[in-house]
Amino acid sequence: MSKPKAVVLLSGGMDSATTAAVAVQQGFDVHGLSFRYGQRHALELQAAHRTAEGLGLSRHVVLNIDLRAIGGSALTDDIAVPKDTNLSEIGRRIPSTYVPARNTIFLSFALALAEVIGASDIFIGANALDYSGYPDCRPEYFQAFQRLANLATRSGVETGLSVTIHTPLIQLSKREIIRTGLALGVDFSATLSCYDPAPDGAACGRCDACQLRLKGFRELGMEDPAPYQSHTVSGRREETA
Repeated sequence: MSKPKAVVLLSGGMDSATTAAVAVQQGFDVHGLSFRYGQRHALELQAAHRTAEGLGLSRHVVLNIDLRAIGGSALTDDIAVPKDTNLSEIGRRIPSTYVPARNTIFLSFALALAEVIGASDIFIGANALDYSGYPDCRPEYFQAFQRLANLATRSGVETGLSVTIHTPLIQLSKREIIRTGLALGVDFSATLSCYDPAPDGAACGRCDACQLRLKGFRELGMEDPAPYQSHTVSGRREETA
């Protein structure tokens, strides 16, 4: 029997890579979906491609949409990426790196792809524990989108085929996500979580995403294998006087 198909949103970061590995481990024929959406850098798409190849995904689709026309985010507009935020403050407010309605937009495209390929499962690497405070990363949001998905498709109306939105990392810390990914063979050196990397792909080590990622590796007593800019030492922030 053929494997059931699933669509997995691939951003190029550690969370989506681990989520894709979870879907593969659960026996799905995984179709990765990434977006060139006018984000600050396209390096994450290269990382997504590396993840898709490394995990042996059967397909990796990259869609072009331009959210720069809307703007309103440090990732799609001329707004500075916040850096050096105190770890205790991350997640307490919605930061400028929030892209308005991004997960709703991405999940809508994922739903369309799922309907066309006959998949009833969509995976997204959202996290609501060690995260930046985005409103569309909360469990209640995904529950609501799943209800919408099952009202919005021809397959749902005509055949009763229900869609499940999987968020396997939603209640995991970054430490737990890293541990899960390592157990499933994820190559974290091939991933990129940084909001403002150097042209060569080296992470800044200072944005919220980098800080949360580095915190996870520190808690495991490990060094992040991904490349960082010169102010870090083996993926750990270098203390300056």
